[in-house]
Amino acid sequence: MVDFMNRYLTICAEDQQPPNMCVLKVLEDSSDGSLKLTGNDQLKNGDRLTDEDVLVLSKTLVGDSAIKGLDLRYNCITDKGAVYVAHLIQESKSLQSLDLMCNNIEADGAEVIAKSLHKNKSLKTLRMTGNKIGNKGGMQLAAMLQINATLEEVDVSDCDLATQSVIAFAIVLKNNRVIRAINEETTVHMAEMLMVNKTLRELHMGKHDMTDTGVEMLCEALKLNTSLCYLDLRCNRITRDGAKCLSDVLKQSCSLEILDLSSNRIEDDGAVYLSEAIKLPHSKLKALSVTSNNIGKKGLVSLNKAMSVNSCLTHIYIWGNKLEEPVCMAFSRLISSGRLLEEHTDVSPYEVDGHVFLAEVSHGLCRHYYWRSRYGDGDSSNSARALMVSDSLALQISHS
Repeated sequence: MVDFMNRYLTICAEDQQPPNMCVLKVLEDSSDGSLKLTGNDQLKNGDRLTDEDVLVLSKTLVGDSAIKGLDLRYNCITDKGAVYVAHLIQESKSLQSLDLMCNNIEADGAEVIAKSLHKNKSLKTLRMTGNKIGNKGGMQLAAMLQINATLEEVDVSDCDLATQSVIAFAIVLKNNRVIRAINEETTVHMAEMLMVNKTLRELHMGKHDMTDTGVEMLCEALKLNTSLCYLDLRCNRITRDGAKCLSDVLKQSCSLEILDLSSNRIEDDGAVYLSEAIKLPHSKLKALSVTSNNIGKKGLVSLNKAMSVNSCLTHIYIWGNKLEEPVCMAFSRLISSGRLLEEHTDVSPYEVDGHVFLAEVSHGLCRHYYWRSRYGDGDSSNSARALMVSDSLALQISHS
């Protein structure tokens, strides 16, 4: 890192650019092959990185083989800075992870980054979340995936993508054998893709106004798919009929291990349908979230009993439903017996005047906390990240 610092200071002098103290501090402290230059780090004092800072940093890192990860989240990088980033990508033979989340990169910047990845053979993870690259930028990145054979995770969530680029990603994934997860809309195209894609591990379709009809289309595709492990359908309009379709798929020994149905409306009948599948001996489901689904005593007790029958399901999240005392007692017994660990659910039992209640705890399935204000990646409440730790490769696309 001393060599990096000397090189950085030399290039600053050549370009007549004042050294950024945050960059110097990170170069001094980093020794694990990763540079974290995040603009939202409250532990550091200094301005966020500008395009000029990125120019000097790019020149410093070009040709180096020690740096494997570069985290530039929450800075002030624009399309001009994206050109410098693209040059680094194009010239690098060792950079594996690049995080540009929440900068000011737009369509032109996304285009130059996409073109720099046509020949790059080292980068595996690219995160563009929160940059308003729009439909034009999305189309360029989708086209890039037809050429690049190395990228395993591309995150373009909250990037103002339009339906045209969404469909483009779906079409590319029909033939792409590297990308393993997606966060997307346009159910018909996703269903068609699932029928032929054999490597996708995650599908995130939260907040897409999906109804039971959309779920039915997905389930028909899932009957032919053997790779998908994580299905995220939170915040849609799914009722008991959609839950029944999902139950039918789970009964057929499908590959799903994590199912997120948070903030839908499956109610008691939907929970009972899911319970029927969960208690089957061949069920592979490890985690289920049904928070805020208007489920009452019948449905929640049914899920509780299913967990008593089959030990495969280890994580369950039920807060935001009708937690009557029989439900509280059932989950209290499940936790006290050791069958359900407290860190694997979002409720914690307590007793007042001889009555058992459940309190909410901050555990959940959310794989990425995109807009959290605190700095850093660690979060013990993120169960899906822990469950999928060996398969955390993704293509993330979503609405704001």
